[in-house]
Amino acid sequence: QVQLVESGGGSVQPGGSLRLSCAASGRFFSIQGMGWYRQAPGKERELVAGIIRTGSTNYADSVKGRFTISRDNAKNTVYLQMTSLKVDDTAVYYCNALVDGKVYWGRGTQVTVSS
Repeated sequence: QVQLVESGGGSVQPGGSLRLSCAASGRFFSIQGMGWYRQAPGKERELVAGIIRTGSTNYADSVKGRFTISRDNAKNTVYLQMTSLKVDDTAVYYCNALVDGKVYWGRGTQVTVSS
């Protein structure tokens, strides 16, 4: 079984920054890709950013230029550096990983942007 544990959420003012981390643990052969999704109240879960083992990344248009996803393969950890945060970025952020061909989800971490 694979576990994904997120950390780094919290409350910040508009224009602020936060860094999320997600570490994968358990017994597995390889992680093909990792990413971050978010779900705001009353909205569907949406992809924020993803990164595959080669380092190739993709981002939602709404976060391009403000968020950066990175990955430490040796630590099985993915990071999401969020800058210039907006009120609309408020959501529960979920870590997602494709591990040995199966999809796993973290439990989520709350990010709140308000003045």
